[in-house]
Amino acid sequence: MPSFEVANARARVDAEAGGRLASFTVHGHELLLGRDSDPVPDPVPDPVRWGCYPMAPFAGRVRRGRFRFAGAEYTLPLRMPPHAIHGTVLDRPWEDEGGGRLSIDLGPDWPFPGRAVQQFALEPGELRLRLEVHAESEPFPASLGWHPWFRRRLGAGGDARLGFEAREMYVRDAEGIPDGERRAPGSGPFDDCFTGIVEEPWIEWPGAVRLELHSDLDHWVVYDEPEHALCLEPQSGPPDALNLAPRVVEPGRPLCGEFALRFRAA
Repeated sequence: MPSFEVANARARVDAEAGGRLASFTVHGHELLLGRDSDPVPDPVPDPVRWGCYPMAPFAGRVRRGRFRFAGAEYTLPLRMPPHAIHGTVLDRPWEDEGGGRLSIDLGPDWPFPGRAVQQFALEPGELRLRLEVHAESEPFPASLGWHPWFRRRLGAGGDARLGFEAREMYVRDAEGIPDGERRAPGSGPFDDCFTGIVEEPWIEWPGAVRLELHSDLDHWVVYDEPEHALCLEPQSGPPDALNLAPRVVEPGRPLCGEFALRFRAA
């Protein structure tokens, strides 16, 4: 498993477990939920519920696992019935190419040939992640992003405080999926997608660590309903983007995103 270390920080990537960031320790505090951190123990841990994993070639839910492209309809496996969710690469082994670079094909569950590539880099005060989705022979629709599970409590300092500001929030319908309509954000707790970001998200565990999250992606899903965790997910589009707002990937023109986690003592 690739690992990176600088003064006061260490990151470990688990290539076998979906190419995810499996551990991120800052000033001696583990910030991410681990494989066995779920408050409802499961003999087979749910890969959707720990670490910080890449979502590709789609991020979030795809309604009923169906989307249309170029006049044809396609279906996807329903990881969270009745919907597909979080892509096809989060629970499959990635190839470790060295130098913090990992890659994987998009797999048999994706109807188009393509690959995803990740790059990790840790420097003093900042962990940087990059994710790319490549088409091999024909165009296809895509979205991408990351799904980090941050701990609410670190064992030292106060409970996590969350801050962010956005101009718009997507309206969710009866199935819990955006229908394309947007409105001014309300009050939490949230399981919602935001855009028009004014202040990017930050988390502070008083007396321990402050983490500021930055991305060149223009959507953020904020999921702060769990009592034990916070999820702040940069994405290239809203959930169900394959139907609402697909980005078309072509050979030689990948979809790319970057995510930086900037840290300091609080």
